[in-house]
Amino acid sequence: MSATRTLTDFIRALRSAEVAVSPAEAIDAAGAMNLIGYTDRSALKSALRPALAKSEAEGEAFDRLFDLYFARQASAARPQDGPARDEATEAPPQDMLELAQSGDEAAIQAAMERAGRASGVQDIRFSTQTAYYAQKMLKQLGVEQMEAKLLEALQARSDEGEAEAAGMIAARREMLKRARAHVEAQFDVFGQGATQAFREDVLTHKPISALDLADLKRMRALVEKVAKRLAVKHSRRRRNRSTGQLDVRATLRANAGLGGVPFRLHWKQKKRDKAKIVVICDVSGSVARYVRFLLLLLHSLGDVIPELRAFAFSARLGEVTGQLDSDRFEGVMEQILREYGMGSTDYGQAFSDLKTRYPEAIDRRTSVIILGDGRSNYGDPRMDLFREICARAKRVIWLSPEPEAMWGTGDSELDRYRTHAHATARVATLSDLERTLDRVLALYD
Repeated sequence: MSATRTLTDFIRALRSAEVAVSPAEAIDAAGAMNLIGYTDRSALKSALRPALAKSEAEGEAFDRLFDLYFARQASAARPQDGPARDEATEAPPQDMLELAQSGDEAAIQAAMERAGRASGVQDIRFSTQTAYYAQKMLKQLGVEQMEAKLLEALQARSDEGEAEAAGMIAARREMLKRARAHVEAQFDVFGQGATQAFREDVLTHKPISALDLADLKRMRALVEKVAKRLAVKHSRRRRNRSTGQLDVRATLRANAGLGGVPFRLHWKQKKRDKAKIVVICDVSGSVARYVRFLLLLLHSLGDVIPELRAFAFSARLGEVTGQLDSDRFEGVMEQILREYGMGSTDYGQAFSDLKTRYPEAIDRRTSVIILGDGRSNYGDPRMDLFREICARAKRVIWLSPEPEAMWGTGDSELDRYRTHAHATARVATLSDLERTLDRVLALYD
């Protein structure tokens, strides 16, 4: 395989594993590869790593994929002790039976590489596709021609024909085994990252109420990944906007003594508030699971939310901000549920507690996120206090896990609350929570 194709496929494998490789970085890597070549894999790895991996996590992915990919390339590109072969000088495909019985490992491996590339095995995304690609590879290797000969041998009904047929059956079995091994190796390189991304996408859009125990174990890592994505996005936006617009008048005045040449630039800068979020969570049984992920997501966004206060309630409201700093988040959530989730839900009492016990919590910079279904057991919803919160805050967003058709039914006061809130939305999935926090953080960019 040519050096260009080799590197292109390797970068493709890195990208499938969520290692972001820009065109400029790919060009740098190509230059390094042209200088180093294939001979010294350790030197090649040392040269490519700084160009293609930019973080500890990307470095780990690079190391894993490099060892898998280039070990296979080395065995396929070289005869046992000879020089590397280029794509233009590769040997033409052999008869499948002859190839299987040749015992030439280098020739078989090279044939597998050609058959895999012709079959598009680099496009594999799921382990369940192994049999499909293995069969495609056998077709490229000439299995159909060999099967025709096998049928003729069986139809001859002779000892010689049966012996020949037995040899072809054994050869087919061996080549299928090798093809499957090749596809599995290709999946390790090209498919695992895509499979993981697919699983995460499914989990992100799966209703939180439908998550099982196995899903919950994977969710923490996924929530942290979502938080990192939001943090990178909004940190970049703030950096891009931190310069401001050029202040022409101030620049001309500052450079009057320099003949008008603008050596000293002045900028019009708009003061932006730092993100300040207050989250008020109904931790009664019907909403508690959603609260778990919202608080974990907010806690993981500490770099872009310098001021975060969290409150929990069912009957009475209390602050839980300090508890979120613990590394034992699951234990903390159980403690919060025990302390605040056992009473009869009362939104009016919660808003009253917020006003009397934490009057300084909300100001003009504060975005208030309320997560709850608005069901207050027919108690006084204290619309007066809720209106005060909406008037005082920068923005109030009410998130409900219930479908909109249920808002205002039974003991739900959500239809009344939504008339004063700046925004209301249903949150059923982690994707919904990410979208909401994205919009809230955009207020401070």
